[in-house]
Amino acid sequence: MTSHERIDIFPSRMNLTIMKTRLKGAHKGHSLLKKKADALKIRFHSILKKIIEAKQEMGEVMKEASFSLAETKFSGGDFSPVVLQNVSKAQMKVRSKKENVAGVKLPVFEVYEDGTDSYELTGLARGGEQLNRLKKNYAKAVKLLVELASLQTAFVTLDEAIKITNRRVNAIEHVIIPRIERTISYIVTELDEGEREEFFRLKKIQQKKEVMRNKQDKIRRKWQEEQEKENLPVNQTPNLLADDEDEDLLF
Repeated sequence: MTSHERIDIFPSRMNLTIMKTRLKGAHKGHSLLKKKADALKIRFHSILKKIIEAKQEMGEVMKEASFSLAETKFSGGDFSPVVLQNVSKAQMKVRSKKENVAGVKLPVFEVYEDGTDSYELTGLARGGEQLNRLKKNYAKAVKLLVELASLQTAFVTLDEAIKITNRRVNAIEHVIIPRIERTISYIVTELDEGEREEFFRLKKIQQKKEVMRNKQDKIRRKWQEEQEKENLPVNQTPNLLADDEDEDLLF
């Protein structure tokens, strides 16, 4: 096993515990990221369905709005100068907010009305009914267009988030977890080898102690045999202090 296939770490009991904790954390992180990816995919398919429906509706709404524009121009004449003069006074405006989906912030665009109608007097002479219908149709088209833009932006954001999450899931599953498992296997192998060496060393020490005990037993038996030859008790040695007939010492 090469070093790049596992983590470079000293094989010890403490490091084995650390690696097992990291493995447990990696499995938990993989599970959470997998759930996050599944939640993002569900929302992704939901938004895709809404985009398809919105585009189909957009075609119908724009068709109706264009037809209303043609009717208004035919009945009321060209009102383009009035529109150009009131461009800066838009009644319908767009604001943005964020929506959190499994930790991913999706931009959401909303249409709101601000101010008064700048074209309320337009078509007063003729074509007023057609102009009102035109305003309603294009207001509906603008709202649908903003909704579609919000869905498209969320779609792109979710697509990128799903790719990143899937890469992380695959990295944990195929790189990080196997590497930690190989590291744990390496540490366990080294610890087992150390235990075998320690057992062998202790066995050798016991054998040496046994040899020393045998030698001491031989020496003891030999001394006992010598004591028996001298007619002395086996477990008794001559006591020099108990002899009452000591010879006089001459100095």
